[in-house]
Amino acid sequence: MKREELTRYLDELLDSARFKDYCPNGLQVEGSTEVQRIVAGVTASQALVDAAIARRADALLVHHGWFWRGEDGRVTGFRKVRLQALLKYDINLIAYHLPLDGHVEFGNNAQLAKHLGWTVEGRFGEQDIGWYGRTSGPTTLSELARTITSKLQREPLVIGNPEQPASRVAWCSGGAQGLFEQALALGVDVFLSGEISEQTVHLARESAVAYIAAGHHATERYGVQALAAHLAERFGLECEFVDIDNPV
Repeated sequence: MKREELTRYLDELLDSARFKDYCPNGLQVEGSTEVQRIVAGVTASQALVDAAIARRADALLVHHGWFWRGEDGRVTGFRKVRLQALLKYDINLIAYHLPLDGHVEFGNNAQLAKHLGWTVEGRFGEQDIGWYGRTSGPTTLSELARTITSKLQREPLVIGNPEQPASRVAWCSGGAQGLFEQALALGVDVFLSGEISEQTVHLARESAVAYIAAGHHATERYGVQALAAHLAERFGLECEFVDIDNPV
């Protein structure tokens, strides 16, 4: 498949042009003009770059790419090593940040709900990046935490009364603790995100709305997996998800 055809398809599918983001979405580093083998992962770390090289990939498809707003723009140190490796082996770097959080089918939040068995009722927050809905049935906070631990294979940090109701949920993958106040206005029992901040703990205690920090990496593994599987099915591309463990 031609690189331009692939990136054009992904840009349109994820509606990347409508998002105001902290990084460029789409093709970030140009490599081979032909793409047949894709390695997908959460973050374009050196470990994932090495995995792409080992698998003779033509493209690396990630949620967290490079060139973030506010970063030092000089290509030195680890940035040089990463970029040099991609260029040497002619590997494309394709990254989608907020577009992959927000997509209705392949997005991190859609896939997280699917993975946890939650029903989606609506969306909230700037650019509709947050989601809300209900669990599959009545549950308590402790029961919900056990389910999340089992499904995500990571024990979450939980703030709240273990026996409080936890059926009405709002969620946003990654580092979305800034959406907590907006989630409170929805009247939910629980807000789940990947990360938590010091002040978030106090707000959870004072509002009696539970907060679950389930891991930035853990909550953002499923979108890029689903997207890669879609590309394999639609275009016959060889796609492999490589999970580089991250405890955060």
